[in-house]
Amino acid sequence: MSKLPENTPIYIDEFDYPLPDERIAKYPLLRRDASKLLVYKDQHITESTFDQISRFLPDHALLVYNNTRVIQARLVFQKATGARIEVFCLEPLSPADYAQSLGATTGCIWKCMVGNLKKWKDGRLTKPITVAGKTVLFSATLINTEGNTHSVHFSWDDTGVHFADLLEKAGELPIPPYLHRKTEESDLTTYQTVYSKIKGSVAAPTAGLHFTDAVFESLKPKHIEIAEVTLHVGAGTFQPVKTRDIAEHRMHTEVISVHRSTIEHLIQKAGNIIAVGTTSVRTLESLYYIGVNLGSPTTSEQELQRSKLSVTQWAPYQSNNDIPVAVALQNIINYLDANQLSTLHADTQIMIRPGYQFRLVDGMITNFHQPKSTLLLLVSAFVNGHWKQIYDYALHNNFRFLSYGDSSLLLK
Repeated sequence: MSKLPENTPIYIDEFDYPLPDERIAKYPLLRRDASKLLVYKDQHITESTFDQISRFLPDHALLVYNNTRVIQARLVFQKATGARIEVFCLEPLSPADYAQSLGATTGCIWKCMVGNLKKWKDGRLTKPITVAGKTVLFSATLINTEGNTHSVHFSWDDTGVHFADLLEKAGELPIPPYLHRKTEESDLTTYQTVYSKIKGSVAAPTAGLHFTDAVFESLKPKHIEIAEVTLHVGAGTFQPVKTRDIAEHRMHTEVISVHRSTIEHLIQKAGNIIAVGTTSVRTLESLYYIGVNLGSPTTSEQELQRSKLSVTQWAPYQSNNDIPVAVALQNIINYLDANQLSTLHADTQIMIRPGYQFRLVDGMITNFHQPKSTLLLLVSAFVNGHWKQIYDYALHNNFRFLSYGDSSLLLK
């Protein structure tokens, strides 16, 4: 794919389109795989349903999905004055590891967004929660503020209870704000993929919501294989681009985890890799730049930890990223082996915009995204700028939009 000069301005207004509220799917279909499917290849569009997707996928492809699971991250406390304080958990700070923090038994600190902050200047918020038939006193204390996020210390008085248990009992699943409705009981199931298992996201990787056991079964005759990655989706996925030139937009950082065996699988299937969702795209493409980092000279162990396992926003647009994909991925395997690790843990701030050169992804399954969003920029990059053709077709042919909407398969 062509690459724009680094200084070429890209204006977000060029990625706007009219999206009437009635075209936003407020609820999913009763059957996940009954959703409509738009198939795009070589500027040609075909329409089908998701339960037929195996017909359009290449034989012997590797389908890579994000196995993250959405946590019930929205907590509501009430002060003695009656003031309602909403605390939205974004990511763990101490312990910083998701599994360790969700498994904490005495306390943990999370980066949060806080609603009605002016009513919570200081002091501890508490609420009783019933877990496994016993009452646990759950507390939240505001530690500090940085920008529009806040560090909140959570604690409770029963060491036999995990933080994940408290979220499950007291938290609310954070469905997207553009649905303009409250979370309902059905969302606890429908806003999770059937293969979700690693807790940590505050938003679902929604392209995967269409998959069913029957769809996976239909892949077998074409010898299509499956691989998993983990990217915990942050609230930044809903963050609109507010700058005129996207060069001035700051991407959010997300945590990724990829098993060594998956990286080996990617090397074997290079040239025939289909990503399920933009989060899988971001994870796969980030692997290349992590491999580039790991292949460059290291001045210290400290530098390795700070920069080698992180992908900065504009790393893809630097001039020294020309090593083969297989070499980059092998660099990761060598790093894991040298450190006796089975899984790569890293973070990415990657910005995929028009002009980006895709390294691993040969096709993607994705829903229809919001106007002026970084996700629409990613789609535009993959289809060489022909996103309007795709979205015009979807708008004029009764496709449902956004998280609970219909799907598309985009192929090179």
